[in-house]
This record gives sequence, structure tokens and C-alpha cells, in this order.
Amino acid sequence: MLILSRKVDESIIIGDNIEVKIISIDKGMVKIGIEAPSSVSILRSELLKEVENSNKAASVHVDDAVLESFYKKFSK
Repeated sequence: MLILSRKVDESIIIGDNIEVKIISIDKGMVKIGIEAPSSVSILRSELLKEVENSNKAASVHVDDAVLESFYKKFSK
């Protein structure tokens, strides 16, 4: 992990086409701006983890009777 100190209006460049700029710092909160091509996915890590956890929870338990019913209905 690279750790940098930046001031407001300073930025870092990632690769050839991604810029991360410090927009403001206020009351312990840092606002950043990210310029990147639309083909680059930018996600907040806490939201991604929440979706992953929800997907795992949804796939953990499937009632065998439901699966058997589904199989009988669609295997004809």
C-alpha cells in the first residue's frame, strides 16, 4: 500500500488516465474527486462488501424441497 499526504487541490495520477484529487477537508472528512474513463468501475468498498455479504447470505440456505419442486417442474 502506498500512503501519501495531499493538500486541498493536490492530486495523484494512477496509470495514464486516472486522477484522484483532494477537493476539501472539513471536520475530519475528506472529499475526493476521481477522474477516470467510463470503462473504469469505481465503487465504495463498504457498499461492495455489503452486496457480497447479501449475495453470500442469499445463497447459503436453499430448501431441498424447493429445489426438488423446481427440478420436477422444469425437467420435463
